[in-house]
Amino acid sequence: MTKRIFRSICLAAATVFVASLVISIMVLYNYFSEAYHDRLESQTKLTAHSLANEGVSFFDGLDTYGYRITWIDADGSVIYDTVSGSGDMANHSDREEYIEAVKNGYGESSRTSSTLTEKLIYSAQRLPDGTVIRLSCSQFTVLSLMPQMILPLTAIVLLEAYIAFQIAYRLSRKIVKPLNEIDLDHPKKDSGVYTELMPLLDRIEMQQNELKQQEEALRKKQNEFDTATENMHEGLILLNSDGKIISINRTASELLGIDCSGVGKSLVSLDPSPDLRSLIGEASGGSVAETVMSIDGLDYRFSASPVMSDGETAGIALLIFDITEKEKSELMRREFTANVSHEIKTPLHAISGYAEIMRDGLVKPEDTGEFAGRIYSETQRLITLVDDIIKLSRLDEGADGLMFEETHLLDIVRSAMQLLERPAEEMKISVSVGGDDVSVISVPHLVSGIIYNLCDNAIKYNRENGSVSVMVKDCGESAQIRVSDTGIGIPPDQKERIFERFY
Repeated sequence: MTKRIFRSICLAAATVFVASLVISIMVLYNYFSEAYHDRLESQTKLTAHSLANEGVSFFDGLDTYGYRITWIDADGSVIYDTVSGSGDMANHSDREEYIEAVKNGYGESSRTSSTLTEKLIYSAQRLPDGTVIRLSCSQFTVLSLMPQMILPLTAIVLLEAYIAFQIAYRLSRKIVKPLNEIDLDHPKKDSGVYTELMPLLDRIEMQQNELKQQEEALRKKQNEFDTATENMHEGLILLNSDGKIISINRTASELLGIDCSGVGKSLVSLDPSPDLRSLIGEASGGSVAETVMSIDGLDYRFSASPVMSDGETAGIALLIFDITEKEKSELMRREFTANVSHEIKTPLHAISGYAEIMRDGLVKPEDTGEFAGRIYSETQRLITLVDDIIKLSRLDEGADGLMFEETHLLDIVRSAMQLLERPAEEMKISVSVGGDDVSVISVPHLVSGIIYNLCDNAIKYNRENGSVSVMVKDCGESAQIRVSDTGIGIPPDQKERIFERFY
């Protein structure tokens, strides 16, 4: 803006200067031309007066001082001329100044040379005897004076240009200074601003307030977005239409090893995985894409959804889910289903077989009770299995409806072992229970079931004449139940799976 003002001021100054110079030259030239004409007229009248008094002797020894004097007879013929002889000159009766002098007593005229560099001025005065005396002189035109004026004009132009430049430079800086010092955050704060700019400053201030409100709203939304995404267990990456990272949350950053410096860079350049590249490429084409990738031994589902705008892909939202537990649960569910199917088929086959034999009359009357007992035993086994499945389903639904109460662990252990006395005696296994009398808040029948199952396995998979020991220990804020036996144990390669749900 300063340069534009500077150029405008210089242009205006140059225009005014040139116009002033031309006008001044013309005015001065006209002024001196009129003075020149007046002096020529005075000289003509003085010459006419002297010639009328002295006659032709007036010309003896006369110094004309640059004037040409011509004495013209009443018929227009030349009587005397200070430059040429009278016989060599043509008749002057048709000359403008001669005609006007004869008619009015005095006449003037001027003629310009063909080169426009010299102007001849004629002044004629009629004498009492009817003759006419004419004086003429040459006057330079403006064009002819230019070569003589080049040097002074050049000096004046340079001086004027320098002065105009300095004035324009200082004036432009002075004009722009208040504009440069305007505080856009508080445009009306400076009292030195131009009054003419107040409507503009009012609008700027209003727009600044709107921008601040919008910026604050955007910052608030950004903070809410960052808070929400940073606390997500899933990874979230937002990409622009070029596949460059706009935003990445903590989970995705840790998972892919991309820190905040990766924002603004291409995701596929930071993680050149072929599966990821194919996923991003498919999403860029406007299709929802998914793939499963393994990272550090864990399974993750990558889901890329295109963000469409006016029918074109404006960005991509990439979500990363940890499906490791889900995959394990699915595997365990399949194993559980297979195991349950097997466990259910075994008693059902037995029941079906016994019933078929009895139906066909192949059982002796005295053996009917035994077969019925076997059917009853297998039925109870099936009922127990179904009850276990129902209990497991209820536990999956959460702890709602369960009654918590103070439970004495040592009493629970003793009760469980009493139920297992018979299986222990059959296998000749010695059982011992001991430890601290510890009370905890729990669901008694669930704790009893856990202890029963542990002790049942300890007896069932023990050796003959073996032993089972159950100890309860008070650990302060917690309690410990330890079941030790002399059984076959768990194979080393299976120990990591003992806490799997359906193992």
